[in-house]
Amino acid sequence: MNRRTFFVLLGVPGAGKGTQAKLLEDRLGIPQISTGDIFRYNLKNATELGILAKSFMDKGELVPDEVTIRMVEDRLTQADAQAGAVLDGFPRNLVQAQAFDKITEPYGGISLVPLIHISDEEAMLRITGRRVCRTCGAVYHVEFNPPKQEGVCDLDGGELYQRNDDLPDTVRNRLYVYYKQTSPLIGYYFAKGLLVELDGNQAIEQVQDQLMSLLAMKVAVA
Repeated sequence: MNRRTFFVLLGVPGAGKGTQAKLLEDRLGIPQISTGDIFRYNLKNATELGILAKSFMDKGELVPDEVTIRMVEDRLTQADAQAGAVLDGFPRNLVQAQAFDKITEPYGGISLVPLIHISDEEAMLRITGRRVCRTCGAVYHVEFNPPKQEGVCDLDGGELYQRNDDLPDTVRNRLYVYYKQTSPLIGYYFAKGLLVELDGNQAIEQVQDQLMSLLAMKVAVA
């Protein structure tokens, strides 16, 4: 069997899943796979799945789970994912989780499901404080990583703005969607003995070191 390493990262928006997934990608040599990136790729390149997804989006409908699952499955056939992947934002619900179990079963299944904990208040603070440069896309935070001059990018002098996704009402809705659709996965993976919990309020490096230690323990036991 060609065993592969699959991580599924869970946590509320703003918990740091994307940051940790990228660090794991660099350290383990397996790709970070996010549904957002997959959707953008398929839409931009007008793939068969991208065209299908767009047909729902153009009607203001949610893209069915089946289409999202097929996109992820297709992404996992690419050369860089032959040793596994770090999943960020997938699965998003129980239907997707059960499908992902079937996809990964021939390769030894999911290795670990880290749940990164932060409070809703911390999530709001992290996300609503983000500012992005209109010119170069550099990201700042009004409290944790402020620019030298308010509203101006340090790198190119571009205007900093708050994305619609980072507005307070939008963030509250994202949290609501997470608790409604994604939080049931916590119990699902706990029952499978895959869930591990980490304190997302720690420094990025501390969370990463804990993730690497947990993976090492998992490999040693397997």
